[in-house]
Amino acid sequence: MSELRATYRLQLGPNLNFEHVRELVPYLKDLGISHVYLSPSFQAREGSTHGYDVIDPTKVSEALGGEEALRELSASGLGVILDIVPNHMAAVDENRYWADEELRKKYFDLDPVSGRWRRFFDIDELAGVRQEDPEVFEETHKLALRLVKEGVVDGLRVDHPDGLADPAGYLQRLRDGGAERVWVEKILEANEELRDWPVSGTVGYEFLNDAQALFVDPAGEAPMTALYQELTGERRPFHELADEAKLEQATGTFEPEVERLRRVEDVPDLEQSLASLPIYRTYVVPPGAEPSDADPSASVRTSPRISRLTANAAGGDVADGDREAIDAARERGMPDEVAARLMLDAPAPAEFVTRFQQTTPAITAKGVEDTSFYRDVRLLALNEVGGDPGCFSLAVADFHARCAERAHRFPQNLLITQTHDTKRSGDSRARIGALAGIADEWRAEVTRWFELAAPLRTEVDGRLAPDAVEQYLIFQTLVGVWPATVERVEEYVQKALREAKRNTNWVDQNEEWEGAVSSFVRAIYEPGPLHSAIDAFVTSFAPVGERAAVGQLLLKLTTPGIPDIYQGDELWRLSMVDPDNRRPVDFDERRAGLATLDSGAPVDRTNIKLHVIHRALALRTRRPEPFAGAYNPLPADDRLCAFTRGDNEILIVAAVRDNATAATFELPAEARGEWRNVLADRTLTLASETSFDQVCLSGWPVALLERSR
Repeated sequence: MSELRATYRLQLGPNLNFEHVRELVPYLKDLGISHVYLSPSFQAREGSTHGYDVIDPTKVSEALGGEEALRELSASGLGVILDIVPNHMAAVDENRYWADEELRKKYFDLDPVSGRWRRFFDIDELAGVRQEDPEVFEETHKLALRLVKEGVVDGLRVDHPDGLADPAGYLQRLRDGGAERVWVEKILEANEELRDWPVSGTVGYEFLNDAQALFVDPAGEAPMTALYQELTGERRPFHELADEAKLEQATGTFEPEVERLRRVEDVPDLEQSLASLPIYRTYVVPPGAEPSDADPSASVRTSPRISRLTANAAGGDVADGDREAIDAARERGMPDEVAARLMLDAPAPAEFVTRFQQTTPAITAKGVEDTSFYRDVRLLALNEVGGDPGCFSLAVADFHARCAERAHRFPQNLLITQTHDTKRSGDSRARIGALAGIADEWRAEVTRWFELAAPLRTEVDGRLAPDAVEQYLIFQTLVGVWPATVERVEEYVQKALREAKRNTNWVDQNEEWEGAVSSFVRAIYEPGPLHSAIDAFVTSFAPVGERAAVGQLLLKLTTPGIPDIYQGDELWRLSMVDPDNRRPVDFDERRAGLATLDSGAPVDRTNIKLHVIHRALALRTRRPEPFAGAYNPLPADDRLCAFTRGDNEILIVAAVRDNATAATFELPAEARGEWRNVLADRTLTLASETSFDQVCLSGWPVALLERSR
């Protein structure tokens, strides 16, 4: 396996196949990337634009170029990390495992009564696969594991492991099959820890949310909350909105899955129980199921809290983390008798425990990410996959603690600020998050926008469209992506309305309401006082958000873990949720930008991200040991996040508040002396207490230095 330094995520499809990626390799190598990180590349249904609708996991996608083209890419100078989809396949006749009745029964999790099947979330065309069957695992993974063994693929990203009957057992089989580098798309809630699985870590959503919250000014919480309540009238905390939305999903969208579960064990308040879990799922090993024999010490350091198992009279095992989650669910409406069954304190069919745990992730994802994130709009920067909008900000000390824990347990965890699944790009999110630092100014500005927008609303069935919640979502979105085209914003807003399920939805579309809101969006873009006000504000405010985005970028490149660059994100990328965040990338522009920097062009706002990425990854290439070594927080002003890596060989400082140039940090005695400023190409001598403006890149709140050898 090649050295893992940084990954570059690419969304393959009709306009980006293996040959196209091979053409990008020289540029990506110059940028400092070690691995291309590919979206699913096995044979998908005809016309697939994303690859998650696999029909044959034993064959590399012909549309992308086939196995030979993948091998040529692998041999072109960069390692390959491949996204695989074990949870489901496309339920279409193109899929021989589906078309053949006997194979369908063996491979898919079918409901014997209704003839329906376990779906991927609410998508009927994607059917759950029975990976708990060793023969099914063997057949569906023989290609992936062969590519790993032959060195064509260096690592695997596992999509949606929470849908599997036994995630721990599945991951152990991957390890036993030779997959040493595995990342799981596991969504961790606040304070939830990744289990002691044989993996390199998660795909990085917890870092994304920590880094964003670090840059949200806690002083803005009270005024931003008051503003949100005054504008919308909504005063309920986020968790109440989330629980309400999850219950809606359990009683509506997922009624087939709930009824199937009820036929296994008819318990009271089943829908409420499914909606009350505060995390995506538990991992209880029910009686009769063998716990995974994984040896966590082989790849990770264990966490005492989640590795402790409590034996039950029933013969199963329950981790302390699972008990805590189920106890919390009891406080939110889960009946005691259901909780007792899930904790194996009362008899329950193994299928009930297993299937309950497979069902809660879908209900949580659709209820939280795809519903309540569009209903609670206090500060949209907080509404991100794996995030908790109820938690407004994160203290520097807490950020340090989480980085130290990651270095201890999963030092190769991926670090992201954007993916194909995020609600918005890191740059857009940073702009919106920075509003908390100017809460009073924002109140005055957005209140004026509401007033100017009043004539643009349309009456629909006795109500004005858009309503206040929708207006506030639109205005924050515009702050994040201005000057995006009206067509892009209009498409996003339509999706947001349907996801919120307040005035329209995907199934029962209120065309009149949607049309009125679309007209509102188009009217904003017409010349006039509202358009001028938005343009003037964003033009003035955008640099604040850009500085926050660059600070988060530096932390991604230097804290414990493996940084991932999402396609095109080395230049400014103001994106909304998919499909907007999957737009084609102008790689010629990026090649030219890097060549210009290499030729000595000055650093400015157009190329600052490219400059920081290029210099930081070059440093990681030149001095890999410190980045695999210790993480050492430094005493600093609370406006700074400062730390060293390794034996105080690399110094990193990022300002988490705007205008922090006068803030100071302290170096230990052994770290004082001569340093080289990696971003500014100069040498300087640092003493005990150092001012941030002494080390930061001119005009940008970041500093990256290396000790002179």
